[in-house]
Amino acid sequence: MQLKQIWTLIMRFSPAAIALSLSFAMISSAGIGSRADDDIDPQSIALLQSGQEAMKTGKVEEAIDWYETALAVDPRNRAAYIAMAEAVRKQGLNGKAIRFYKEALEIDPNDQLALGGQAEAMIAKGAIEPARKNIARLKMLCRSDCGIVDKLALAATKASEKPQLQASALEIKPTVGEAPKSQPN
Repeated sequence: MQLKQIWTLIMRFSPAAIALSLSFAMISSAGIGSRADDDIDPQSIALLQSGQEAMKTGKVEEAIDWYETALAVDPRNRAAYIAMAEAVRKQGLNGKAIRFYKEALEIDPNDQLALGGQAEAMIAKGAIEPARKNIARLKMLCRSDCGIVDKLALAATKASEKPQLQASALEIKPTVGEAPKSQPN
């Protein structure tokens, strides 16, 4: 009778035990082949540094090419996204910069450099309310020197005080069918 009870227990719990052991095996093997989030490919870091050297000499287009290559090698290179955002901002492309800062923030939502840069680009683009959200987050994260937060808050306040041009304020006169008037020389 003792043997029969043991056999019944084994048969009752063996499917659960097998499933549990397979789950542990899958979880442990998944961790073996992966890299840590902070373990950026060294080649990507070297490419990023080449881009930074190009930026120092004023070669913005060349730097962007280096940054793009660095991101192709390792898309988790947050510093490359931030450098790319700064490079496209130099070209006056604030919308693109906002997207690159967003990519960096998806990797690390608490990156103060990305939050501040994105807020600056948003202010330049005229997106004051989203910039204020970034500034509030920066205030929360800032531990020591928070001068940049105050500067950004001031810039957002000044930008919001500027009169906004609305389409209804424009007087548009149709000129269909009119020939341009020539002026005497």
